Amino acid sequence: MAQLVIFRHGQSTWNLENKFTGWVDVDLTPKGIEEAKNAGSKIKGFRFDYAYASALKRAQNTLAIALETAGHPPLIPFFHKALNERMYGDLQGLDKTETEKKYGPEQVKIWRRSFDVPPPNGESLKDTAARVIPYFEAEIIPKLKAGKNVVIAAHGNSLRALIMYLEKMTPEQILEFEIGTGQPRLYELDNDLKLISAKNL
Repeated sequence: MAQLVIFRHGQSTWNLENKFTGWVDVDLTPKGIEEAKNAGSKIKGFRFDYAYASALKRAQNTLAIALETAGHPPLIPFFHKALNERMYGDLQGLDKTETEKKYGPEQVKIWRRSFDVPPPNGESLKDTAARVIPYFEAEIIPKLKAGKNVVIAAHGNSLRALIMYLEKMTPEQILEFEIGTGQPRLYELDNDLKLISAKNL
């Protein structure tokens, strides 16, 4: 049996400022650091063979803080842009409330919560899944099949893509699924990668 733990990065500076962040490489706030430590306290006692994060420092730093807080033996993590947050295109850096005033709340909701409608020059959740899942299948699944334990720190939408894949959710189900910052989710998988259990820690 293999264990996979995933968690979303702690609060970032642009989360705090209510801005669309996407691929902009902002760091954690003091609250985000505390959320990363909280994630670490929840994974205390786990032993991971491999650690992954996106190419963005808010996920990388969350991973490092969580593993340190957990007292985990040193690991050399893998960072890859395939695990990045979805690219918000022309919305990146814009205030979410101001964007609603400009485009209307319904249009912004469609961009944020539809499965296959991207914001201007950005990615939809479907587009994000199209890079997250092949990377997961090529890079991480062989390790899980070998019985290795894996931890991943990433982002709301890249993790939505992964959760949809692992838990066989419909687009409608995953769009309603909330992923709290710094909240680890544990998957236990058998040797055929069949899901035994999925739960928040």
